[in-house]
This record gives sequence, structure tokens and C-alpha cells, in this order.
Amino acid sequence: MILVVMLLTLAIGTIGVYNGLVKRRNAYQNAFAQIDVQLTRRHGLIPNLVETAKGYLRHERQTLEAVIAARGGAVNAQQVARGNPGDPAAMNQLAGAEQVLTQTLGRLLALSESYPGLKANQNMMQLSEELTSTENRVAFARQGYNDSVMAYNTKREVFPAT
Repeated sequence: MILVVMLLTLAIGTIGVYNGLVKRRNAYQNAFAQIDVQLTRRHGLIPNLVETAKGYLRHERQTLEAVIAARGGAVNAQQVARGNPGDPAAMNQLAGAEQVLTQTLGRLLALSESYPGLKANQNMMQLSEELTSTENRVAFARQGYNDSVMAYNTKREVFPAT
């Protein structure tokens, strides 16, 4: 009888640990989904921003092409990361692509400051504001993802889960 109680206790403990790990894994996957939503929103704003700037920045074609190429790279990296949000290589690739996109967008926005007509364009102002708002949302979503991954890793590494 004591052996049955011990085995039952061990089974319940194992189930509890397993369920806890599954909950944590699902939490970090959901946190990545929040990043994914915000990055998709960000990537959707960029073509509108480029189209608005095109008329004013005819002589700055390289900058516009760099933004478009960086967006393409970021979208591709996002799709890879979406397939496996727990893969460190995919996350590093996504972070690198997003960094390149952020830098090229920064150049575009800095360049737009040199064109008073573009800077005063209502559509450009609205898109810039939406982009800034989305950047803030991405930052919050990344923080949530990092917290979820840390909680999952901690749960996985502490006794008795190890």
C-alpha cells in the first residue's frame, strides 16, 4: 500500500512538473506571438511611409531602396522565427534584421527632416507617429517575451524539473 501511495505521489508530481513546463512554454510562445503582431504592423506601415516619401525624395533613391530591402529581410526573418519562437538562431536572425531595418528607417526619417514639404506632409506625420507608437509596442512585447522565456528556463532548470 505504501509503495502504491509513493508511486501515485511520484506520478502526480511528474504530471505537475510536466504541466508547469507546458504552461511556461505556451506563455513564451504567446509572448512571441505578441511581438509578431507588432512587427507585422510595423512592416505594414513601411510601404506607406516609402510611398509618401517617394515624391519628395526622388534624388534619395538609394535610401528608399535600402528601406525596402531591409523590410524584406525583416519579414523573411520574422517568418523563420514564427516557425520556431524558441530557436535562438532564428531569434538572433530576427533581431539582426530588425536592427538593420531600424537603422535604415532612422536614415529615412532623418533625411525627411531635410525636406520641409515632406516633414509638413500630414500623411508623413501620421505614419511617423504610428511607426513610433508601434516601436514602443514592439519594445513592450519584447520585454514580455524575455520575461516569459526567463520564467520557462528557470522552471525547466530548477529542481524537480531537472
